[in-house]
Amino acid sequence: MYSYEDRIQAVQLYLKLGKRIRATIRQLGYPTKNSLKAWHREYEQCHDLRTGYVRATLRYSTEQKQAAVDHYLSHDRCAAATLRALGYPSRGTLAAWIEELCPQIGKRTVGRVAGSVPRSREARQAAVIELCTREESARVVAQKAGVSRPMLYHWKNQLLGREVPASMKRQKKPAPDHARAELEQQAESLRRDIRKLQLERDILKKANELVKKGMGIDPQLLSNREKTMLVDALKQTYALPELLAVLGLARSSYFYHRARLPVADRHAGARRVIADIFERNHRCYGYRRIRAALSRQQVFVSEKVVRRLMRQEGLAAATTRRRRYGSYRGEISPAPENLINRDFRAAAPNQKWLTDISEFQIPAGKVYLSPVIDCFDGLVVSWSIGTRPDAELVNTMLDSAIESVADSDERPVVHSDRGAHYRWPGWLSRMRDARLVRSMSRKGCSPDNAACEGFFGRLKTELFYSRDWRATTVDHFIEVLDSYIRWYNATRIKVSLGSLSPLEYRESLGIVA
Repeated sequence: MYSYEDRIQAVQLYLKLGKRIRATIRQLGYPTKNSLKAWHREYEQCHDLRTGYVRATLRYSTEQKQAAVDHYLSHDRCAAATLRALGYPSRGTLAAWIEELCPQIGKRTVGRVAGSVPRSREARQAAVIELCTREESARVVAQKAGVSRPMLYHWKNQLLGREVPASMKRQKKPAPDHARAELEQQAESLRRDIRKLQLERDILKKANELVKKGMGIDPQLLSNREKTMLVDALKQTYALPELLAVLGLARSSYFYHRARLPVADRHAGARRVIADIFERNHRCYGYRRIRAALSRQQVFVSEKVVRRLMRQEGLAAATTRRRRYGSYRGEISPAPENLINRDFRAAAPNQKWLTDISEFQIPAGKVYLSPVIDCFDGLVVSWSIGTRPDAELVNTMLDSAIESVADSDERPVVHSDRGAHYRWPGWLSRMRDARLVRSMSRKGCSPDNAACEGFFGRLKTELFYSRDWRATTVDHFIEVLDSYIRWYNATRIKVSLGSLSPLEYRESLGIVA
């Protein structure tokens, strides 16, 4: 690609510039970095100031050249076989060696057999026709045409394409077998029976799902409207005439009831109200809470209807995902006794408080929540949100909780895990000054604080896991989390509280929150 003069010029400039490769290539416009390094090594080894640039030793010896040419001549003059057997050289190099060592052959393209090579299209077509209609082997046909067997198949691929077979011999068809024909008829009959049974099974399943009929119902006893619903549900899988025949439904009756189905939806209003309630409540309400919210709006439907309408509208609450966060740093101080002992029931507010820290990891960073949960009704008494799980996070939350009971004589038990946050001097002094009672779970036993863990699980299922937070900043996420907790206290329905929120439940009992 480059002459000796070009190489000498490049190496000399490289030395002149203090062996700066990038400057040399940028000034000359050639070669690559590795090529310049190789030229420099060769220049240092073989350079003579009087004779100029001298090439290194030859890549292939005379014996290797002769061995390659001999193999080519003794193996049907097939270059591919020679290259595959020896592993060297390239086709162009082999052609040059043949011209050098066998001048009687002359300059030629390596790969064809000696002798006259048919180059006209007519000769190639004749050879390909003989190949496809042959009775003998392809090698014999190639020898007749004066080419190699691979070249003959190459012509076939050029003229007919690779998908056309190289032999078009007619295969003798076996005589008709009456037993085989009878078996094929039986197989076809079995396939029809299987399809009929599958259709009947699918009809029974859809009847159970759509019109709430038992699996043993006779489809012929269904009303024409119900049959129309089944046909609409299965017509993507089965042909319409086939469905109408199995159900015994006239074509005109089907189209009549199909036109009236949209008009007959008596739950259209409830669908809109359900969708609105679902969207306004963080898309986390199941059918029980949806039904309770409908009752507040004087819309009375059964739980089965609510469940069916939510399924039809694709309204499904998010599922749970487990992610653990641990703040345990070892036994840095004596742990108090587990006074709660998994008894999370309380007869009155501010008797038992639970606390813990939960982590929320979004692409913008990590956010930590530290709440105080009242065992009486699950109210979040106080909470703090920050970007670091440090002492300030839990101390701020505890100060706010203490203020809520400062004007009363209530001194609740504060239960937590064995995290380091609840053993630091700041936490201990605040608990002692407020005369609050400490309680801790056993080591590595999260069920001892199950009520607080359950709050975190509901929060993440309803708010965190079901959304995409990639475009959300940390500050915006903190605002959303704070808004959710306020909604949780004031609005979110708890079935265990008579379908009331914690604050509504306390108001119904005359308790000032």
